[in-house]
Amino acid sequence: MVPSVRERARPSLPRVPALAVLNFFLVGYRRTWRAGVFSSFLLPVLTVLGFGLGVGAYIDQGVGGVRYLDWLVPGLIASTALQVAIGEATWPVFSNFQWIKTYFAQSAAPLRVGDILAGNLLFVLVRVLTTIAAFLVVTGVFGALRSPWAVAALPVAALLGLAVAAPTFAYSATVSSDSWLAMLFRFAVIPMTLFAGVFFPVESLPAALRWLAYATPLWHAVDLCRAATLGVAPQWSVAGHLLYLAAWASGGWLLARRAFGRRLVV
Repeated sequence: MVPSVRERARPSLPRVPALAVLNFFLVGYRRTWRAGVFSSFLLPVLTVLGFGLGVGAYIDQGVGGVRYLDWLVPGLIASTALQVAIGEATWPVFSNFQWIKTYFAQSAAPLRVGDILAGNLLFVLVRVLTTIAAFLVVTGVFGALRSPWAVAALPVAALLGLAVAAPTFAYSATVSSDSWLAMLFRFAVIPMTLFAGVFFPVESLPAALRWLAYATPLWHAVDLCRAATLGVAPQWSVAGHLLYLAAWASGGWLLARRAFGRRLVV
């Protein structure tokens, strides 16, 4: 059967359309990756040197019998994954809607809303995994990884990245000004980083603040990463942590899918 003129003119869909979107962002990142090296890699390493070795030198007993550097590193692994994911889910997403209109160009191609969202989230995963892999190598050189289970921090970081990036995609797709993105960092990301067990045990907080810390996805990833790098059991069950993070990721996906659909489907 001879195809019609319209069928011959219509571009064919990739076998996995989301991978085409991922490739688009990877091509762009190949030109700009140097700009993100400091914030996503060198800054956490400097934090390890400053807090882990500098402040840690004044903490003779460590934390729970563990050297402070060893105790701190898994918290920094999780918080770095959080910051990389949030960074990719705020201004870049807002820009693709408001300023450079990339999403509208992609939706004009044979791509569905779910393909665009999935491809962009895959790019966030690539950024998180490459950053955390390099971070593990560097902290391993410092001797801060006490267990071979430390490699399990990679999938934990990936799940945390999805858990925070997906709902942030929805947020960035709905706000009208980038001032709201700065407020997200000021009132959510910074407090979460300070009080979710990265730098000191959550048990040191008052009871009310402690439960707020438990409600954040970051604390669950910190507990899992700390258990992996120290070779100990987490405070909560592994399944409970993973299900909680997965709930954030799946709920965020639904919200982001709805927000993207409202903006892109006319």
